Amino acid sequence: MAHILPFKGLLYNPGKVSGDDVFAPPYDVISPDVRERLYLKSPYNIVRIDFGKEAEGDTAAGNKYTRACAWLEQWVGEKILVRDAVPAFYGYEIDYKLSGESKQLKGILALVKIEELGEGVYPHEETHSKPKADRLDLMRYCLSNISPIYSLYNSPEKIASAILSDIREEPFISGTDADGARHSIYRITDESKTDLIIREFRDKDIFIADGHHRYEVALEFKKEMDKKTGRKKGDTCPWDYVMMFLANMTDEGIAILPTHRLVRGISGNNIFRKLESDFAISRLPKTADFLQTLSKEENNVFGLYIDTEEDWYILKYQKDSLHDIHPALRNLDVVVLHELILKRNLGIIDIAYEMDAAGAIEKIRRGDFDGVFFLNPTKIADVERVAMSHMRMPPKSTYFYPKLLTGVVINSFINNT
Repeated sequence: MAHILPFKGLLYNPGKVSGDDVFAPPYDVISPDVRERLYLKSPYNIVRIDFGKEAEGDTAAGNKYTRACAWLEQWVGEKILVRDAVPAFYGYEIDYKLSGESKQLKGILALVKIEELGEGVYPHEETHSKPKADRLDLMRYCLSNISPIYSLYNSPEKIASAILSDIREEPFISGTDADGARHSIYRITDESKTDLIIREFRDKDIFIADGHHRYEVALEFKKEMDKKTGRKKGDTCPWDYVMMFLANMTDEGIAILPTHRLVRGISGNNIFRKLESDFAISRLPKTADFLQTLSKEENNVFGLYIDTEEDWYILKYQKDSLHDIHPALRNLDVVVLHELILKRNLGIIDIAYEMDAAGAIEKIRRGDFDGVFFLNPTKIADVERVAMSHMRMPPKSTYFYPKLLTGVVINSFINNT
């Protein structure tokens, strides 16, 4: 069960900078061009710390991590970043649009006690093997959580949700992201409210939505520091906690988008022969509103586009062919696609991922790939069920939208509680 704490966050000083100029997207979605634009936006943009550029002549004694640490210290010294005087939970509100509809995502930024995965904090998705050394080195040098982990909890009591809904003051700081979403931060310092929030979480599990790698790095850093400092039983250390954004599954505003699968190594007649024993295959003319049709379908329905064909295709799963897969997984769209269609039926291993449907189709027409399978979004209830079963979905099964911004609040391990 979750143990959470308010903390003395480091926040940008709105009297000296604008959130529009200093906030940045998560490091793992920043292209080189975007990073360059962020550098030019402001000398205080958080990208210089969170995802700094390497420079010619970098050494072990002088590199992007030492520069990140120096900038962090400099900005605190210049009062560009200011530490709060009292511990707070931070209300984080995102006003955004999805398919033309206005939505609002609300949650709190809090410190969450680090546990081994599966012990109160649950992952839901497999992650690609990629270097974690970069994030670990950044934490070693800056002794901070620069960006939050996006996590979910399930609370029908809606205590924190009600506190967030009752906020009436103007945000302390806000900024707009590249998609036009407005991100706003509010302080919650009233002890009667912070105590209620802490109590609400005492019997709640936490599910990592976005940021599995960041959690794994925080856990590794904790173990490293425990060994380095020779901590004794009962000691409390700041690296025992990691900063998370916590959103209630029972609230509106949480959005999951699908990530479509681009593949190589398929052709029309061949693919349909291999799929027809498990799927009912229907055609739609190219003039049809293909994605709208797919969105109205229930579970286990997929779209397919192959440039050599004249039509769109809808694949409806007709059987229960995955008896060897755990019950929590076997009927998920992404599992049926990866395990049955791609692996067993077609033997495809060359897979790429694309969020934008139009962009995926363009890549097929250019000849970059042979086909694309379209999915509907994974449901939030599926995330909870899979996580509680100690299972993991395939990589990129979920894309939580909108992305949290980096720099809205920083958790420094120095005097943070």
